[in-house]
Amino acid sequence: MYSQKTSLPTKNDFLSSEPGNGTMTTSISDSFNPELLDAIKRMAHIAEYRKANTLSHLDRIREYCLVIAQGMGLDSQTAQMIAHASQLHDIGEIALPEQLVTRKDKLSSYEWDLVKRHPIIGAEILKGSPSAILQMGEIIALTHHERWDGSGYPQGLKAEEIPLGGRICALADVFDALTTRRPYKDEMPIELAAQLIRDSSGQFFDPQMVRVFQDELASLVEIRRMNI
Repeated sequence: MYSQKTSLPTKNDFLSSEPGNGTMTTSISDSFNPELLDAIKRMAHIAEYRKANTLSHLDRIREYCLVIAQGMGLDSQTAQMIAHASQLHDIGEIALPEQLVTRKDKLSSYEWDLVKRHPIIGAEILKGSPSAILQMGEIIALTHHERWDGSGYPQGLKAEEIPLGGRICALADVFDALTTRRPYKDEMPIELAAQLIRDSSGQFFDPQMVRVFQDELASLVEIRRMNI
């Protein structure tokens, strides 16, 4: 269980087998098997299906994460691994009641507490895999709702306590949520969404990552245009 702060990878060691202590038996390069990547995408889509999200949502998240990871200076294989693993960020939602996942109005405090369990459930689903990508998926599932100032969930991690993969996916996921139509809201104009992210630098998001986001905004907008 992940009820307390788990010893998670930092920027320098986030590719270790923590937090699930799975032994990595496949190399990073072996993880890019086309059949495995296809299975990961389809498994992720199961969790998104009830929300009427299309596969293009997963494509956007994957490509946003790739651009940001490369902008952060990560090597190609590591950036690709984070990108593919990011598609599993909400896999834990598969265990939530459908009425919570598809709800259009405000949740009660009890319902919100249930929703906030999905990162833990997702990490538990992916825990112990020998696959490097699924180990990264476990980390991202657990930490993509953590915030730079420690105000996130489920563990209240802050700053570089949050693994780099989780920080990257957090920014990509928020940008996608702001700029696409959801059952409970309309899409937001790109520049307004970008301004909100810039204003959240040092609060919700890694300041260095926000600078990369701004530098790569044109590429992100093009990814969105190609994957609507």
